[in-house]
Amino acid sequence: MSQNAQLNFLLTNRIPRRLATQFMGWLSGIENPHLTRVMLRIWQAFADDLDLTEAQQQKFNSLQACFTRSLRPGARPVDSRANIVISPCDAIIGEHGDIDGTTVFQAKGFPYDLQDLIPDRALRERYRDGKYITLRLKSSMYHRFHAPLDCRINEVTYIAGDTWNVNPIALQRIEKLYCKNERAVMALDTGDPQHSVCLVAVAAILVASIRLHWLETVLDMHYRGPRKISCDAAFTKGEELGYFQHGSTIILFATADYQFCEGVQRGERILMGSALLSASPTTTAAGHQRQPSQHLYEVKT
Repeated sequence: MSQNAQLNFLLTNRIPRRLATQFMGWLSGIENPHLTRVMLRIWQAFADDLDLTEAQQQKFNSLQACFTRSLRPGARPVDSRANIVISPCDAIIGEHGDIDGTTVFQAKGFPYDLQDLIPDRALRERYRDGKYITLRLKSSMYHRFHAPLDCRINEVTYIAGDTWNVNPIALQRIEKLYCKNERAVMALDTGDPQHSVCLVAVAAILVASIRLHWLETVLDMHYRGPRKISCDAAFTKGEELGYFQHGSTIILFATADYQFCEGVQRGERILMGSALLSASPTTTAAGHQRQPSQHLYEVKT
């Protein structure tokens, strides 16, 4: 492990994580253009791949506004083929493959069981022997995530937890890391039980916060509502679901009938809207006959 990697691990995981996260949440929310410019320069010194050329706006009143920036229209073309599940976000592809029963991997040699990540037994059994893929959003990336296919969401399960960093160094050292962190579980109803998808949005250190547009409250360390949140929201493929207020991870689970698309490889960067999984058009036709109903909320951008 390099000296920089070791320093990164120590700085982000050997400090009071919750206190640091609360402080960064407060600091990044301060609306002051002068302070924001200074913090952006500091951020760019650590994240040399930060690219704001695709952002809808170029000036930000707070660091949080930059973290949660929208992109220019057309910046992320969406694969419209009916049998394709798209990437819900910009990300670095992590561990992925076949689920062995209910066992998946966060890193080589670091397995975890779906029951430690998804509390609902019936939901996790749906993905037994299915597919999984880990999508890591670096802090410099576009932080918004989108519907990977036409779907309806009837319930969100929020699990309070820790705020470990989810970078590769931590994944190789901290067992069952994703199962320790705060997370939101979203089953996507496609109308076809044989082709089901679930998203688990995992929050991380420094502004651990998940904003879902159809919920009135932000899911973060201050949330004190019910663990299971009933809702009724419909989305078309590529439509925005919400955003993280800092880099984090989305784990996507799919039923066994899906296959990974060509070019989906560990360590590669993928853009929101790109082909991620595919299914036979003949077997998915029934699931795409029913179109989602009109939205029950106003999408915020």
